[in-house]
Amino acid sequence: MFTPRKTWHPYVSPFDPCPPMRVKVYETPQHLYLQVQPPNLQQFDPMTALKAGTLWPVYYNDYDGRPKIEEESKK
Repeated sequence: MFTPRKTWHPYVSPFDPCPPMRVKVYETPQHLYLQVQPPNLQQFDPMTALKAGTLWPVYYNDYDGRPKIEEESKK
Protein backbone atom coordinates (compact mmCIF):
# COMPACT_ATOMS: atom_id res chain seq x y z
CA MET A 1 0.00 0.00 0.00
CA PHE A 2 1.21 3.52 -0.79
CA THR A 3 2.47 5.60 2.10
CA PRO A 4 4.74 8.64 1.87
CA ARG A 5 6.28 7.79 5.26
CA LYS A 6 9.06 5.22 5.10
CA THR A 7 11.16 3.63 7.83
CA TRP A 8 14.56 1.99 7.89
CA HIS A 9 16.67 0.25 10.50
CA PRO A 10 20.27 1.49 10.61
CA TYR A 11 23.20 -0.54 11.81
CA VAL A 12 23.73 -0.24 15.58
CA SER A 13 27.33 -0.65 16.65
CA PRO A 14 28.01 -2.37 19.97
CA PHE A 15 30.79 0.21 20.57
CA ASP A 16 28.65 3.31 20.01
CA PRO A 17 28.69 5.45 23.18
CA CYS A 18 25.33 7.10 22.37
CA PRO A 19 21.93 5.44 22.80
CA PRO A 20 21.01 3.91 19.42
CA MET A 21 18.17 5.01 17.17
CA ARG A 22 16.86 1.65 16.04
CA VAL A 23 14.30 3.05 13.59
CA LYS A 24 14.66 6.13 11.41
CA VAL A 25 11.75 7.73 9.56
CA TYR A 26 11.64 9.85 6.41
CA GLU A 27 8.98 11.09 4.01
CA THR A 28 8.93 10.95 0.23
CA PRO A 29 7.21 13.56 -1.96
CA GLN A 30 4.10 12.63 -3.94
CA HIS A 31 5.56 13.58 -7.32
CA LEU A 32 7.71 10.43 -7.15
CA TYR A 33 4.59 8.30 -7.60
CA LEU A 34 3.09 10.11 -10.61
CA GLN A 35 4.77 9.38 -13.94
CA VAL A 36 3.49 12.44 -15.83
CA GLN A 37 1.13 15.10 -14.55
CA PRO A 38 -2.26 14.05 -15.92
CA PRO A 39 -4.53 16.66 -17.52
CA ASN A 40 -7.56 18.10 -15.70
CA LEU A 41 -6.31 17.49 -12.17
CA GLN A 42 -8.47 18.82 -9.36
CA GLN A 43 -7.20 22.20 -8.12
CA PHE A 44 -7.26 24.05 -4.82
CA ASP A 45 -8.91 27.46 -4.74
CA PRO A 46 -6.28 30.28 -4.90
CA MET A 47 -6.11 31.05 -1.14
CA THR A 48 -5.87 27.38 -0.16
CA ALA A 49 -3.21 26.84 -2.84
CA LEU A 50 -1.12 29.67 -1.36
CA LYS A 51 -1.37 28.14 2.10
CA ALA A 52 -0.63 24.60 0.85
CA GLY A 53 2.22 25.65 -1.44
CA THR A 54 0.80 23.80 -4.44
CA LEU A 55 -2.15 24.20 -6.77
CA TRP A 56 -2.96 20.48 -6.97
CA PRO A 57 -4.18 18.43 -3.97
CA VAL A 58 -2.51 15.29 -5.32
CA TYR A 59 0.90 16.91 -4.70
CA TYR A 60 0.04 18.17 -1.22
CA ASN A 61 1.40 16.34 1.83
CA ASP A 62 0.21 17.53 5.21
CA TYR A 63 3.39 17.05 7.22
CA ASP A 64 2.32 16.32 10.77
CA GLY A 65 5.74 16.35 12.38
CA ARG A 66 8.08 13.66 13.51
CA PRO A 67 6.31 10.44 14.52
CA LYS A 68 6.99 8.68 17.78
CA ILE A 69 9.76 6.17 17.16
CA GLU A 70 8.23 3.65 19.57
CA GLU A 71 5.04 3.49 17.48
CA GLU A 72 6.97 2.93 14.26
CA SER A 73 9.23 0.23 15.74
CA LYS A 74 6.25 -1.88 16.88
CA LYS A 75 4.96 -2.26 13.30
